[in-house]
Amino acid sequence: MKVVAISGSLRKESFNSALLLAAREHFLTGEDALDVEWIEADIATIPLYNQDIDGDIKPESVAVLLNQIEHADVLVIATPEYNYGIPGALKNAIDWVSRPAYRSVLAHIPALIMSASMSPAGGVRAQGQLKQVLGGTLTAVFPCPEFAVGSAHTCFEDGKLTDAVTAQKLERLVTDFVGWVNADVDFDD
Repeated sequence: MKVVAISGSLRKESFNSALLLAAREHFLTGEDALDVEWIEADIATIPLYNQDIDGDIKPESVAVLLNQIEHADVLVIATPEYNYGIPGALKNAIDWVSRPAYRSVLAHIPALIMSASMSPAGGVRAQGQLKQVLGGTLTAVFPCPEFAVGSAHTCFEDGKLTDAVTAQKLERLVTDFVGWVNADVDFDD
């Protein structure tokens, strides 16, 4: 299973990047661990979407992300919440890779979304917005309740998930997601 992980945060000490690393450990320790290839996508250098420069030759950072997702089996996104929504950099990256409409690399790829935030709500509103955006790209979002780490500053230390309850829930989430992906589900419907 080839996994492309995208953090919606550009911050060096991001809780969402740390959440992806914690999820990575569960992907790499499950039953199918030997078959997992984990790729961390970088959205920091993607230019603002402009249809004038969206031609046959894409900006290099966009071409890299397109290639990563095109060759992936699943997508895992962790997003912070900024003003009740997803960060501009994440939305911009999605805009770039969502073309051509309904036939992009995002169409029908299984995706797991999660969030971490210093707020008690943990980014659930951003997840709702992200689900709506991914619905417009025909991305197959894992149908589960939001996985949101509230008060994230109390759950991570030095870039590592230290909260045992959150870690246990994350392990179950990853296990359930992998089971859903491996089930006989036709994501093209």
